[in-house]
Amino acid sequence: MGLLGLLGLLGLLGLLGLLGLLGLLGLLGLLGRLITNHKSHFHKTMRIGLDAMGGDFAPKVAVEGAIEALSSLSSDTKLVLFGDRVQIESYLPAEYQSLLEIVPTTEVIEMGDHPAQSFVRKADSSITVGFAHLAAGKIDGFASAGSTGAMMVGSFQVIKPIEGVIRPTIATHIATIGKNPVTILDAGLNADCKPEVLLQYAVIGNIYAREIFGVNSPRVALLNIGEEESKGNLLAKATYPLLKENQEKYNFVGNVEGKHIFDGTVADVVVCDGFMGNTILKMAEGFYEILKPFEGESEFIAGLNYEAVGGTPVLGINSNVIIGHGCSSARAIKNMILTAEANVRSGVVGKIREAFS
Repeated sequence: MGLLGLLGLLGLLGLLGLLGLLGLLGLLGLLGRLITNHKSHFHKTMRIGLDAMGGDFAPKVAVEGAIEALSSLSSDTKLVLFGDRVQIESYLPAEYQSLLEIVPTTEVIEMGDHPAQSFVRKADSSITVGFAHLAAGKIDGFASAGSTGAMMVGSFQVIKPIEGVIRPTIATHIATIGKNPVTILDAGLNADCKPEVLLQYAVIGNIYAREIFGVNSPRVALLNIGEEESKGNLLAKATYPLLKENQEKYNFVGNVEGKHIFDGTVADVVVCDGFMGNTILKMAEGFYEILKPFEGESEFIAGLNYEAVGGTPVLGINSNVIIGHGCSSARAIKNMILTAEANVRSGVVGKIREAFS
């Protein structure tokens, strides 16, 4: 082999070696990015937003509830308070100020304000700014005991419904004497529903009970005045065959009468319109007020206390929104925050989105 041929061979081998080295470096870089992404997925700090100005006794009770929640939140969860910094800090002991983040706002949407108009006019309100942060991904969940109307405006207009969901819903869960609570939807957002909407609530409720309460195969039932398929009003009669047609997808078990809601023997999820769902919810709250003297003697009675739940999720939208009672106590605020954390950690929004994709 001549000198030129030898040089050519060496050059070719060098080029192949260089290409191999570059390929190896590229592969290592790809693996590094995959590892980094994997770590960031599992170690990302969760950020829960709280409207510190929402509720009848805000910001005092909101701040107290936030402090109570700190000891129960996971170490990778950060609590972000939206509201008047001066007022918030006046109720926040110095030792907790480094544990909470405050996003200062200057306005409050009051209970008597027009929800849609105030959401626009009070652009620096705690609710409006909170939803802006949620939409931008700066927080992972947002909870408030403030104006329900304003919270719904934010849920529908800023976060928006998941594509394919006809009407988002408010779900609540009520204690039973069984192992698990019963999830009821709709709990008051949609007083009138079409059969197709209740069909979607069966899907959403099944996912929620599975992801939040760990029920492997949640039993979904339609609230009715009798167990027979032929029973009920026009809505129930029109909805039943739709649920039955695809019953294996969400474990539809038929109708459930009101007498079996609290014993947990028939259903883990009860589907109904918001008129009936809210009636059941208010009835449970009334039961608790009557039975409150015996709360210490029964886990069931204690579970009927709305403070134990704290807030209800808006399901069928593109992020995690929790709505609490306007009269929420510090304990209720604490549990509303924990409900928000549980919803975010479960990935329930993504699971619902997958079901409608």
